[in-house]
Amino acid sequence: MKQDNPSRQFRESLAEAVRMAGVEGVEISSAVYDDRSAFVEASRRGLPGAAVKQAVNAVGHRELFARLLGTTAGNLSRFYRRRVLAPLQSEALLDVLRLFVLAASAFDSRERGDQWLVTEVPAMGGKRPVDLCDTFEGRALVREALHKIEYGEFP
Repeated sequence: MKQDNPSRQFRESLAEAVRMAGVEGVEISSAVYDDRSAFVEASRRGLPGAAVKQAVNAVGHRELFARLLGTTAGNLSRFYRRRVLAPLQSEALLDVLRLFVLAASAFDSRERGDQWLVTEVPAMGGKRPVDLCDTFEGRALVREALHKIEYGEFP
């Protein structure tokens, strides 16, 4: 019996996490979720504005995306029509999408991952993880917590 290639298993589990998180509808390369070089290149090139709308439609949290892009929820639609986002905006958007994939993966469910993201977490100063995702350092805290959850280290 032929054993599966570990990298194939990883790609399949990543594809499942992307599907589970509901972000497969965002028209970006799936490589950005696990390949740092692809992430950097996509950020530098800039994502199309349509990716913002696709992300909001895929995961919700319109207010988060508005804060992330430095606008209001009412003006977010202006970003939808942009040909290309600035590199820093693209990087932040990609990073948030990676967090949604990580949350779905850590909890083996989009629903449970989303529930954790919107629940006040005592270990995070009573803040909701989703409310921390509009800054680089906030996303780093959320990512660390999700990795600890994956490995059973989070209280």
